Amino acid sequence: MEMNLKLAGKCAVITGGSRGVGKGIALALADEKVNIAINYHRSAKAAENLVKELTDKGVTAIAIQADLGNAVDCARLIDEAAGQLGRLDILVNNGGVWPKNWLQNISLEEWKKTVDVNLTAVFLTSQAFLKKAIAGEQGGKICNITSQAAFHGATTGHAHYAASKAGVVSLTVSMARELAKYHINVNAVALGLVATDMTQQALATNRDYYLQRIPIGRIAMPEDIASIVTFMVSDAAGYITGATVDATGGMLMR
Repeated sequence: MEMNLKLAGKCAVITGGSRGVGKGIALALADEKVNIAINYHRSAKAAENLVKELTDKGVTAIAIQADLGNAVDCARLIDEAAGQLGRLDILVNNGGVWPKNWLQNISLEEWKKTVDVNLTAVFLTSQAFLKKAIAGEQGGKICNITSQAAFHGATTGHAHYAASKAGVVSLTVSMARELAKYHINVNAVALGLVATDMTQQALATNRDYYLQRIPIGRIAMPEDIASIVTFMVSDAAGYITGATVDATGGMLMR
């Protein structure tokens, strides 16, 4: 039986969508004829180039600048995306930061920024999205990007990142419980090491360490994650909610 994801014509918002994993997700969804709003913070040129690439695939694509560490921007992002696309069916909370610092050196400012971008923004964008979905009685899909570090903790100076991503896992479950009655599915995808701008330096200096932790034996590419996320926001995954899917090449095995 051929699987029909039933995504054509739907509209999605992808935070942190101009590069890396977010870009991969945008391209994969565009292949399924999903109209897309990508969010970017500073990468205006990358966002502009991606919008053209997505438009060439025959979908409507827009780029919206927003700082995920700013509460007003998080709500505005959803409002602008809905206004320009006409409706919203899918939210992918992908945007995040991965600062490196040992516990004794993490400032309160650095801690708060990490939590604001990686966790609070997920709450705020999801809240704005679900209010529109409930008011329109249209249901929806939310996919939150988390990390194996949410379960294993950090070993290389990313305790604040790990804590924020653990919060995303718990928030995903609570959201799924509350929103199921509105036909809104909420799931998470846990990543391991993915070859992106964010991990480039760590992989350049510590690649062997990371590789020996991955049973599959290779660093993920954005396309690996994108295909999993595409399934999770499709009707084919309609009976899944509150789950965190292991997309770590075996680092997590949960």
